[in-house]
Amino acid sequence: MVGNLDWRPAAERTDLLAGPVAAVIGERPEARVAEIDPELADTAAFCERYGVPLEASANCVIVAAKRGGEVGYAACMVAATDRADVNGVVRRHLGARKVSFAPTADATSLTSMEYGGITPLGLPAGWPVLVDEAVAAAPLVVVGSGVRRSKLLLPGKSLADLPGAEILALAQ
Repeated sequence: MVGNLDWRPAAERTDLLAGPVAAVIGERPEARVAEIDPELADTAAFCERYGVPLEASANCVIVAAKRGGEVGYAACMVAATDRADVNGVVRRHLGARKVSFAPTADATSLTSMEYGGITPLGLPAGWPVLVDEAVAAAPLVVVGSGVRRSKLLLPGKSLADLPGAEILALAQ
């Protein structure tokens, strides 16, 4: 597996997942979950403490896309070594006038997940999930579990197969 964590089948440890993630994890039997110190949930600290290569981790950021007075939301999945091109690729792809990172309060309330643990699994129906091509191609990737006290491990292909997922060259 990846790092020095005790990876278990995620469907057997739904107590380590946010509610919306637990509700859909049965559709991803390949997903594994590991408990971590919530104080070390941020990517750099997590990777250092648990021996996970930075390139094996991916971050999920929620963006707010504004167009014609309306706001829509999307998730962007990029490798932890990269940044999403929010003002270029993401804005154009979503057909928005302006795209910005969603305010923390909006991201957490709309997803029912904890900040620092937001994941593309279990997002609200209809949200686009923009997956960077490097993440989609990764054999295994570590992502949030919806809470700060655990992480998920699954093939990048599993993220690319999520409802609403689209594979793009998102990284800058």
